[in-house]
Formats: sequence, C-alpha cells, structure tokens
Amino acid sequence: MNKRVLFIDDDERILAGFRRNLHGVFEVDTAVGPEAGLAKVKDGPAYAVVVSDLRMPGLDGIAVLAKVRELRPDTVRVMLTGFADLEAAIAAVNEGNIFRFLTKPCEANYLKGALGSAVEQYRLVVAERELLEGTLRGSLRMLSEVLSLLRPEVYGRVSRIAPYVRPLAKLCGDPSPWQTEAAAMLCLMGFITLPDTLVSRVERGRSLSAEDTAVYQQHAEVAARLVANIPRMGGVAKAIAYQEKNFDGSGFPADAVRGKDIPLGARILRVLLEFDRLVGAGQAKADAYKQLRQGAGLYDPDVVAALGEVLGEEGKYVIMQMAVKSLREGMILAEDMFVTRGGQQLKVLPRGYALSSVALAHIAKLARYDAVTDPVKVIIPADL
Repeated sequence: MNKRVLFIDDDERILAGFRRNLHGVFEVDTAVGPEAGLAKVKDGPAYAVVVSDLRMPGLDGIAVLAKVRELRPDTVRVMLTGFADLEAAIAAVNEGNIFRFLTKPCEANYLKGALGSAVEQYRLVVAERELLEGTLRGSLRMLSEVLSLLRPEVYGRVSRIAPYVRPLAKLCGDPSPWQTEAAAMLCLMGFITLPDTLVSRVERGRSLSAEDTAVYQQHAEVAARLVANIPRMGGVAKAIAYQEKNFDGSGFPADAVRGKDIPLGARILRVLLEFDRLVGAGQAKADAYKQLRQGAGLYDPDVVAALGEVLGEEGKYVIMQMAVKSLREGMILAEDMFVTRGGQQLKVLPRGYALSSVALAHIAKLARYDAVTDPVKVIIPADL
C-alpha cells in the first residue's frame, strides 16, 4: 500500500521534526517551499498524502494544494498551519478540496492518526477508481465487440474516428476526455436496430423519406439508453444522445439546446462522424475538411478549427496529378519538374517549389519547345 507522505513547508526545522517523529510509520518526504514541493508532486512518484503549510512566501498553502489536486487528483490533501483562521479553512476546503485542516503545533499521535486516515482515504479512492475503470473497460469492450459482430461496416467508422478523438478533445479543452472517447466508441450502437437498406442510404449520403428519417433518428436515443444503464456513464450517454444535433439547434433531439449548451463530446462527434462519412464517400480529407468549414450552423467552428490542427498538413492540402496546362499560382510541386532536351533530362524546378505567375509563364514557354514533365504531381492548398 502506498504510504508516501510529502510535507511542504518553508521552515527546514519543522520538516526535520516531521521526518524524525514519523520515521518508520510513513514514507516521509519533505520539500522546502511551494515550488520545490510542486516539482516533487509533478515529477516524482505518486504520494498518498500531501501536507502543506498555509503561510509560505510566494504561493500559499491553499494555492499549492489546489495545484496538487490538478496534478494528482487521487492524492489526499491536508492543510497544516499555526493560524486557526476560519476563513482560511473555508478557502482551503473549497479551493483545494482539503481532507483535513490541522493546526500547529500538532501533537504527534494526533498527526499520526490524521495521516493514517488520509492514507486509508487514498487507498479507497484508488481502489474505487481502479474498480470503476475496470468495470467500464469491460463494459465498453463488450458493447464494442457486439457492434463489430453485428455491424462490422459501422464498427469500421468507429475505428477510423478513434485516433482523432483524444487530441481533438485536448485542443477543445475537454474536462473529461475519457467520456468523449467512450462516447465515440459507443455512439453508433443504435445502428444495430436499423434496417440494412437504411444504413446503406445513410452511409452514401442519400436523402431519406420522412418515415426513414424518423426511424434513423432513433439510433442515438437507443445507444444513449443502453449506455445510461452503466454506472457513472450519464455524461457519456448525453453526448451520444446529442451526436446528431447541429450547432444552430437544428437536428435532433428536437429541443431548445443549441451552441455551446450542446455537450462538447456531442459537438466533437458531430464533426468527426460527418468528416468520416465524407471521406468514406470518396472525398479527399482536405476536401472533406473544407466542406466542414463551409457548413455554417451545422458544426461548432471551434471544433472544426481544432480538427484542422489535428489533421495538420493532411487536412490543409491535397496531393494529385495535374496537367501542366491546368497548373495555377499557389500550387506546390510535390516532385521535381524536368524538361527533356537533346535526349537529356534537365531539372526545371525542384520539389517543394511554390508556383508563381512568373514560374507558370516560364513553364508554358518551355512546353512550347520541349517535353516537360506532364502531368506533374502537385500539392494543392485547400483554400486555393
């Protein structure tokens, strides 16, 4: 069991006392000052408990323990101070989610008892998290395997969007990226209830009759209900339920929720699923991304912009063979361009050269008298 306890104080004599009195009971580590303490929390092994003094130069104990909570959410936090200050205690509890608030001087046996309770609290938190994560992983795996067996083509969509989910969630400031990842894994579970012909029309982007639309709209609700039966998956279920909701409030479910009130996970799914559908229909990724950018009202523009960052150069450019007569200013050569003269090949322009009006005129002149590389592979910016 983890019994590591870190004491943070600006008084080395006090820290030495903790090491002496608690030796053999806990694995005691100490840090002089808030900066040194936070560095150990960030870079060192996980501590079961961090005990911080309240009054220190620079960051006070409240700010230190609040930062500890960000860095190591499972670590139990204890405030120790010589100032029995009610306002400080309230602030410590509210901002740092403090387990105990102790005053100095603290009798040794009382301190040992408080730390023992804190270590046990850490054990319970970690055990609950591990049990929850194990249960969730098993449940998610089981449901995804059901989808892969019943709808392998739909499961393929889930597999294709999966690599984009976490980096996209990170760029969007998602506070619970694991929920968005879980929602992405299970968002199409409702497709197992749809007729094959309807799934085919949806995948090909065909228009649906009013009756087919009503049936199709049920898939998100069905998936959300299935997921809602798993403990602690309410947020995941809500993201799934709103995956077809447009940013302007249209789409379904047909309610008043719109814009940033739509769960972030749902807004991310809306963008990724449509992006995958466009690519699956034969569009280059750059073209698919360009179409998303033009979908005013349909998608969260912040999510679309973040997808552009995730796609990187892949999302900004498309590479294709282009006839020399069709070359335009702004295109970039993806390979060296040659001219054949007197039986020899001479390089005209190097790979990576951005075509200008002068270069295009030069190429056109060469092409009238000699054989130039035609067609030539070029990189075309999406906004060209």
